[in-house]
Amino acid sequence: MRTIAWVTDSTAMLDADFAREHDVYVVPLCLIAGDEVYRENVDITSEQFYEKMREHEKVSSSQPPIGEFIRLYESLKGHYDDIIVIHCSSELSGTYNSSLQAAEIAETPIIGIDSKIGAFPLREMILQGILYYREGLSALEIRDRIQGMINDMSFYMIPASLSQLHRSGRVSGTQLVISNLLSIHLLLRFQEGKVIVEDKIRTMKKARLKLLDVLKKDMEHVRDVCIMHANNMEGAFKLKEEILHMAPLLRIEIASFIPVAGIHAGEGTLALAWIKNHYSALGRLGAPASVPTMA
Repeated sequence: MRTIAWVTDSTAMLDADFAREHDVYVVPLCLIAGDEVYRENVDITSEQFYEKMREHEKVSSSQPPIGEFIRLYESLKGHYDDIIVIHCSSELSGTYNSSLQAAEIAETPIIGIDSKIGAFPLREMILQGILYYREGLSALEIRDRIQGMINDMSFYMIPASLSQLHRSGRVSGTQLVISNLLSIHLLLRFQEGKVIVEDKIRTMKKARLKLLDVLKKDMEHVRDVCIMHANNMEGAFKLKEEILHMAPLLRIEIASFIPVAGIHAGEGTLALAWIKNHYSALGRLGAPASVPTMA
């Protein structure tokens, strides 16, 4: 059987031990708090960075340096038959394009996939790809199967801070002022790799109910969902209870939101993601990809 390596970034929520065991190479994005720069999930945990966010008014993120990708591809060249590269949405980060450029510079053949998303769905693409590899599919067949998953993915988010979204350019100044005056909560969703405003809702309770309505429309085709939170476990468990009341048999994972997302959406943000017609690959791989809490 041909050997396959995976290259991704830290938005994929992968446990380091799991990644090493399955030939997944994770290049961390950079988190910036004040004058300090941290590699996501390497130099600092999600919880620690959210503490930094409270201490510093200026926080941001950046893609990995291209040199880090070049060194990685030079080290992988000749050691694997195929290298599948899959990163967070190219519409939101330059990580994917930097990775492709680095592979070209290093003269390392790769198979690239723009996930058009991040976090739980990106992780599931990689886990499912590993299962496809175990089933004997070729790297190109795996790529095609993973790309087929993209249209079945749903990712919604209730940001805690419109100020952070305004700084990142995702909410206009007018929207920020009006939303603050009227205490409006935004329901955002991923579409074609971009984050768009799905709805504007007056209360957090109504925002969660709207999110449940969206999930309910897909319920016939959904087996697993993931609740992600930016240092808001209380809100995550509340959302979990509401989902279980609606769908008692649904498998629910709770995971800490990646700091890169928390920077733009703010501490306290809640998100919900699922993939239609898909069983989570976590249990079938025999080891956790993150540290989830399951219902």
